[in-house]
Amino acid sequence: MFFATTASSRSILHDRLLFEQNFTFFANRTRPNDRSSFTIRSSTSVQETGKSSKSSELSPELYASTLFPPIKVAKRVVLVRHGQSTWNAEGRIQGSSNFSVLTKKGEAQAETNRQMLIDDSFDVCFASPLARSKKTAEIIWGDREESMITEDDLREIDLYSFQGLLKHEGKAKYGKVFRQWQVDPSNFSIDGHYPVRELWERARSCWTKILAHESKSVLLVAHNAVNQALVATAIGLGTEYFRILLQSNCGVSVLDFTPRSEGGSRYICLNRLNQTPGSPVAKGCSGGRKTTRQIILVCNGSTQSNSEAGFLFTGDQPMDMLGIIQSQKTAELLLDLKVRSIASSPKKACVETATAISRVQEAADCLGADCVPRYVEMKQMEKLDVEKIFQQSVKDISNVRHIRPGWLKEFEDEVTTAVWNQSGKAWQSLLDELSDESDREKVVVVVGHPAIHIAMMAHCLNLTKEWLGSFHLDAGSISTLDFPDGPTGRGVIRCINYTAHLGRWSIPITKSTVDDKEF
Repeated sequence: MFFATTASSRSILHDRLLFEQNFTFFANRTRPNDRSSFTIRSSTSVQETGKSSKSSELSPELYASTLFPPIKVAKRVVLVRHGQSTWNAEGRIQGSSNFSVLTKKGEAQAETNRQMLIDDSFDVCFASPLARSKKTAEIIWGDREESMITEDDLREIDLYSFQGLLKHEGKAKYGKVFRQWQVDPSNFSIDGHYPVRELWERARSCWTKILAHESKSVLLVAHNAVNQALVATAIGLGTEYFRILLQSNCGVSVLDFTPRSEGGSRYICLNRLNQTPGSPVAKGCSGGRKTTRQIILVCNGSTQSNSEAGFLFTGDQPMDMLGIIQSQKTAELLLDLKVRSIASSPKKACVETATAISRVQEAADCLGADCVPRYVEMKQMEKLDVEKIFQQSVKDISNVRHIRPGWLKEFEDEVTTAVWNQSGKAWQSLLDELSDESDREKVVVVVGHPAIHIAMMAHCLNLTKEWLGSFHLDAGSISTLDFPDGPTGRGVIRCINYTAHLGRWSIPITKSTVDDKEF
């Protein structure tokens, strides 16, 4: 039985803006790393606070762990967006309406997800009751015996009068209102409602139910906007991050919740974002806008000391056989793009990975990917390596393993501050390179230490060093950052920690990241 949103239920939703009425943090910037002022938005006022004001610092716990119920054991939640629907294909605004169903392509995407997750074990599946999402969940869930729960709060964003309109019809009929939906969705209002604010409140409510469920591994199948809200509210981001963390059709995202020693859910890590059935680097639209400039963050393949050092602190080691395979698969994946330049850490494994990518790019004509050879500029950047910083830590770094979510939070503040400052300089250098006006389709590949990549993703989102424990990367992974408004505009995260291209050497999505054999 499918859910249909009624006018009365929407009115109730409108009255439930408890947290959003208090305040929503918004970083107002002229460049991605410009923190000269912040704006704190509420439902009734806008207040400017200066750079020196401590109130402008948003703790990642503000929207996340302090609002969620405590948990006793580690919990992993795997979020999947439904496959392509009939209204997706038509370019029609769906919202929480229930008139579209999966296309044949959408069913095929869901089947790809089923194969992707076939060896992964889940304790429970939560699904939106809307037909397109429910069908996707049924295909992925297959013949598993565990329970499948339809959850009302997982329905797509309520868009009221917009629902059912083709996008050009919405633009013609609603003019400025439709424009605000495109460029300022956080403050978008229609029919007396603020849909994105309502959605964020609903996502927080949904997390309360999911975290209270007695399960360690959860599959959650829902929609584009609601999955964005779930990811954002989990790691502590407000409504201004709508359309910044992409969710493609059948894209898979993973969140790890690790309790404090005394109980709670303070440690929340985005393990993966938007692992899609299709290419994670293909250019197209980001947040509804065409993008032509990208930064691709590549983690080098495994090294000879991987098993002892856990990929993080391997010294100046070359890659082992597995690492060589991983780098070749990454190079093949990136052949879909015309890479203009590659910046790498001077460490051997990073240089080897960068070289593998460069060789495949320059052989594009021989490989049938281009009609002419490609020229790739390669350079080494000391700022992309931070092992010397970690060696100054009083902590025994040999005990810090990359498989633990939020491992960067294990270090003292002096170390994370040094990493943050160095990553900021590296990030600015990359933005300057991306600003080259002579090349309007610039793609820059960056091969560096995972700590630097995590920090640069936080810089892209205009966060602070307190978020360094909120992201995770594996060996051989790639993460894609799009710039639909150019390098002076806001970055959009297309994917984080994508490893599907590694094939049989990819890490299963539900593989334990903690010392828990039963996870």
